[in-house]
Formats: sequence, C-alpha cells, structure tokens
Amino acid sequence: MTRFAAPIAEAIWDMKYRLKEADGTAIDGTVEDTWRRIARAVAQAEAEPEAWEERFYRALEDFRFLPAGRITAGAGTGRAVTLFNCFVMGTIPDSMSGIFEGLREAALTMQQGGGIGYDFSTIRPKGALVEGVAADASGPLSFMDVWDAMCRTIMSAGSRRGAMMATMRCDHPDVEEFIAVKGDAARLRMFNLSVLVTDDFMEAVKADGPWELVFGDKVYKTVQARDLWNRIMRATYDFAEPGVIFIDRINTANNLHYAETIAATNPCGEQPLPPYGACLLGSINLARLVTEPFEDGAGIDEAALAELVATAVRMMDNVVDVSKFPLPEQRAEAQAKRRIGLGVTGLADALLMCGLRYGDDAAAAQCEAWMKAIARAAYLASVDLAKEKGAFPLFEAEPYLQSGMMQAMDEDVRAAVAEHGIRNALLTSVAPTGTISLYAGNVSSGIEPVFAYSYTRKVLQKDGSRTEEEVVDYAVQMWRETKGDAELPEYFVNAQTLEPQAHVKMQAAAQKWVDSSISKTINVPADIGFEAFKEVYMQAWDTGCKGCTTYRPNDITGSVLSVGASEDKVPMPVEGGEVVYMSEPLDRPAELEGATYKLKWPDSSHAIYVTVNDIVLDGRRRPFEVFINSKNMEHFAWTVALTRMISAVFRRGGDVSFVVEELKAVFDPRGGAWMNGKYIPSMLAAIGGVLENHMINIGFLEGEGLGLKEDPTANVVSLDGPRGPACPSCGSYDMRKVEGCLTCASCGHSKCA
Repeated sequence: MTRFAAPIAEAIWDMKYRLKEADGTAIDGTVEDTWRRIARAVAQAEAEPEAWEERFYRALEDFRFLPAGRITAGAGTGRAVTLFNCFVMGTIPDSMSGIFEGLREAALTMQQGGGIGYDFSTIRPKGALVEGVAADASGPLSFMDVWDAMCRTIMSAGSRRGAMMATMRCDHPDVEEFIAVKGDAARLRMFNLSVLVTDDFMEAVKADGPWELVFGDKVYKTVQARDLWNRIMRATYDFAEPGVIFIDRINTANNLHYAETIAATNPCGEQPLPPYGACLLGSINLARLVTEPFEDGAGIDEAALAELVATAVRMMDNVVDVSKFPLPEQRAEAQAKRRIGLGVTGLADALLMCGLRYGDDAAAAQCEAWMKAIARAAYLASVDLAKEKGAFPLFEAEPYLQSGMMQAMDEDVRAAVAEHGIRNALLTSVAPTGTISLYAGNVSSGIEPVFAYSYTRKVLQKDGSRTEEEVVDYAVQMWRETKGDAELPEYFVNAQTLEPQAHVKMQAAAQKWVDSSISKTINVPADIGFEAFKEVYMQAWDTGCKGCTTYRPNDITGSVLSVGASEDKVPMPVEGGEVVYMSEPLDRPAELEGATYKLKWPDSSHAIYVTVNDIVLDGRRRPFEVFINSKNMEHFAWTVALTRMISAVFRRGGDVSFVVEELKAVFDPRGGAWMNGKYIPSMLAAIGGVLENHMINIGFLEGEGLGLKEDPTANVVSLDGPRGPACPSCGSYDMRKVEGCLTCASCGHSKCA
C-alpha cells in the first residue's frame, strides 16, 4: 500500500524530496523514511529526542503537517543547505563597496538555497551626484541588473535557481522607472517586484493630491499621487508586476515594531522581514483534517487541530536550532527573534468538503474561524515553550502586547504572554505551497481556490515517449470516492471562474489572524476593464490586506491553462521550430543553410564570429550546429570546446533553448559590458544572446526571453488565447501563476518554491 494519493505526489517526492546519493541511488526507500529522517533531525534539539521523534513523525504522517520544501529535502541529510526558506538581506549601503558586499552576501545565501528579498530604496537615484569622482549615479536599477545576472548564475540547493524580491518605496525618485521595468521581457527575469506603498500615499491617491519623490533631504520631482498609482496599476495590468505592499500597515501590526523596521519581503511576499531577517515555513494540511467530508456534519475537530499545531510549532522552533545559515548575521537574527511561519494548505478543498463555496460570506467566516483557531493554538503553544525553554531573547512584554496584532488577540492569550513570555516573536504566515500541495496529493495550495478540478499531465518515460495521466484535485477525488458518479454540486468553484472580489475577501479574512503576511495571487479575467482592475487593489487596501498581487492573462504574461475543453479547440501548429525528442543524433545533410554573426566584445582586441547552421525537419527550421571562431589565440581552447558541446546538443534534437539560458546566465567575476544599451554579464552571455537572436530569426523562439514557439509533445487539452511559457525543467506548458510564483503543474518546478 502506498501513502500517496496520486501518482504525481509520488513523482514530486522522488524528484524533490527523496534523499539520494550523488549518483541517484535512493537512500529514502519510502516516504515513511523521509518522514522519519525529518522527525529525527528536528528532535535533536530536544532533551529527550527519541520521545519527540515519535510525536513529530505522527504529525508528518499522512501529510497532515507539511514542512516547507527546504526542510523536507534538507533535514537530516548532513548537507550544507539551509532549512530556512525566507531571507531579507542587509540594508544596501549607498556606496560601491557596500553594494558589492551585499551582492556577495546574496550569492552565498542563494548558494545554500535561500530565496532573498532586498529593498533598493537606499541607493541614490539615477543622475544624482557621486561625490569625489565627478560622476552621476547610475541608479538602483542598474545594480539590480547585476543582481539579476548573479542570480541566474548561482545554482541553488536542490538544483534550483535562486529567487529574489526587489522592493522600492513609492517616494523614491526612480520609482517610475522601477514600475515600468518589466515592460522589457528580457530584463530582471529573476526578480519579483513590489512597490512599498505608504499610508500617506494611499491617502494622497484618494484625495488626488501631490506626491513628492525624495531621496535624502532633496525633492527630485513632484507628481500627482493618483497618476503614480495609475502607473503602478497599468504596469501590473499589462505585465503582472509590480505587486503592492502596504508597508506601514505591516510595520504597525508587527509584534516586533519596537525592535525592527521592515522594508522588504521574501520572494513571494508572505514574509516581511527586517535586515538579515530569516524565517522558516510549514503548513497545516486542512484537507486531511476534515471529518465526514460532504456530509451534514463535516468539519474540523478543533482539539485535534490545536494538538497538531502545537506539535508543528515545536518542530519549527527546533529548526531554528538545527538549521545551517549562509551568514552569521542571519543566524543571529533568527535566534534573537525565533520567527516561524506556520500556515495552511488545502483550505479550498477543506471548504468544499464542508459544503462551502470559496468566496462566499460563509466560506470567508469559516476561513477566519479556522485561522483564528490556528493562531490561538500557535501562540499558546509558543507560550508553553517559553515556560520550558525561555522566551525569545528580544522579548519585552509591554511593547510586544501593544502591537496591532497582539491587541486583537483574545485576552487569555494576552495574559499568558504577559505572564510567561513567548518563544517565537511571530508565528503565522501563508506561504506558496505549489510543490508541497502536489506532494500531499494535489490539494489546493495555500488559501488559493482550486485551480482546476482535473487536468491531463504528460509524463516523460525513460524511453523518451510520453504517457498521459489524469491529475485530479484532492477534494474532487474524495467526492468521486464517496459519491461515485454524482455531479459536482454548485458550490464547487475554481480559479478560472471565480470573481476577483471573492479572492480579496478570502485573503482579508485570513489576514486578520496571520501575524506575518499572505502569499496570494488574485486571478482576474483577461477582459477585465482597467477601472475594475484598479478596484481590486483598492478593495485589498480597504479590507485590511497587507499587500496585493494579481495575474491577468494576456499577450505579454501568457494565458492560464484551460482544462476540460474539447480537442477541436487545440490551436493548429504554427510555423516555427519543431521540437524533436530522440535518443540518436540527427544525420547531417550535405548542405545546410545558416548565418554568421560578428560579435565585438568591448575589452577584446579581436572580434568573435559565430556561425549557426540550421536543419529543416517537416518544413520547419531548427539549429543544428555552431562554429565559433576568433583570431585571438587565448580564445582557442574554449571556443573549440563550446563549438563541439553546443553542436552535440543541437544534433540531439529536443528543446535546446536551455543552451541560450545557460550561456546568458554566465557571470564573469571580472565584469561584463554594456552592449546596445544592455548590461551583458560575460562574453559567453553575449554568445548566448547571438544564439537567441538566431533562434528568433528562424522562428524557433517567439522572442527574447520567451520560450519555445511549438512543442508537439506537450499536447495541452486546450488553450484560451496566447500560449503561456514552457516549463524550464520539463518543457510542458503547465506553468501557472500560483501565489506570486510561476509553478509547473506537471513537475512541480517553481523558482520560488
């Protein structure tokens, strides 16, 4: 018997979380071995580790408590990885040496697998005087380009690229450029962007008043607040970024308002953190806790929920002590405040099993009740830990109890904290759970609605062929098992049909009892009007949310996968690069068509010439071989090696666009160069750009930074409008915007997971 509720769950475990030797030999024989490994590792912080190991194992059993992916993959492995998901780096000094020291710290953090956030508001604006060198500043966005190149170069733990969040205050002189930057599809691809919106700014927007853009004591420009707000809204309407973070609301509610100021968040936004702040994540799987699903008495046993929450809090508190940290400053910050981020997943499925329609008043009330029960249990459990192990070192009862969050707490919780202190400064957060929700049997992720009742997944077999399997939402599968072929009730709704206001209502209901923040994507229809779109953000502000992120499918962002439609709606293949999957190299014809490109690197005395020859298959053109030549003999060895390796890859067929991505990600520590108005991080990256342009010219790629034009092996059920991006890991077109991150439903790949 298997513990997995669906084949995709076992596949995710095997790919992402199963402990293996370097050669791929499995160490975790079963998922029970994985649970045992995690339980044993976090129990090492206990005085009686064996007893606690059993309790921790029972919490993990049957996917009831889901530690975040970093913990599940890394705990007990002995590997040099951090178990923390979320980091905000130190304040960036407004100096060249300080900026590049920050870059070094970011690289070290991502090397261990942490996603990071940065506030770039501290860097002087473009054009400002740089004293002592008689030059003008290049501005924060130019340095963000360098961070972006670094991020694409560093391979995070678990074979995953790092993810970053960049924030900028709404009163920074370069905020207008920051707002518009994602209009360039090739720029800052490794960043999520959010504007830090203040209470004063929102008041000015509502009053249609003036707004000053300031750095230091100097006012650089005065704009109308509503005009700037409209620019933010238009950018996110068109490009899905930047998000909006209501930063004053975050600082007012923060339990640690007396000890820190927050100006940035982790990549998905659920963890607002101070400089060098660190937080770990875990989720209670509500879908596994519903008793009598789809019956009149369906519900969650709050006593059982409280017990599970208490065990989860203890486990997560132990992770603070057993985890490695990339930087000593991060360790010190984590141990001084002992932040944890306990959240939920499977909320929408649990609501369905209780007969509630996501987004209705009754569902919002139930969501609020469950989140309050979790918050109460978590805070009381942390008080008990404080009695046993001591409060977090920076605890001060009076200011702690005066925070916005604690003033809303029940009086018995406040009294317990006042008397005994509390072990963890903050305890709750709703994280993206795109991958662990698949691992738990395809439960709905976080507090998101069900994305789709079912969809067809393409599974790549060892022989190169692909088979189809149906992936069914957990609640829908439960309905089938209990009700047979009975039609789904009217209260079954999904993200494709839900009105945006319902999303906001559920986020606001959950936020009341979450002391950090919530990672949530509000799906809006492609044809929503701009004024209606803006109302979504204003509703989020008016109802107490700490931030807002939307996703509107369009020609730029790509469309959301539509499931269940008829086969005759699949678009016909377009002219362009055919993708061929095979194990033997393609035969070379006697003659090939191609093109030669001249590349002049600024610091090189000789030009490099790149020749790309193409093969035509089934009337479509694709790259077949590359020749790289230079008169500079210092280049001879690596150009020959690169020629042979790239040509060998091209001749194997398949999705070869990753060659472009890998070359463009190479970062030269000696520095890159500006070419045609863009910063290129290395000569190899420039060659990658040449190959990318050639692939665009022959129709193999849609455009710069975009995925393949056609993949005949990824036969999606149907698509409404333009095709979305291909998954960089498995190549399927199942990438979905989930809680601020593009996540692949086929393989679980996510740059932010």
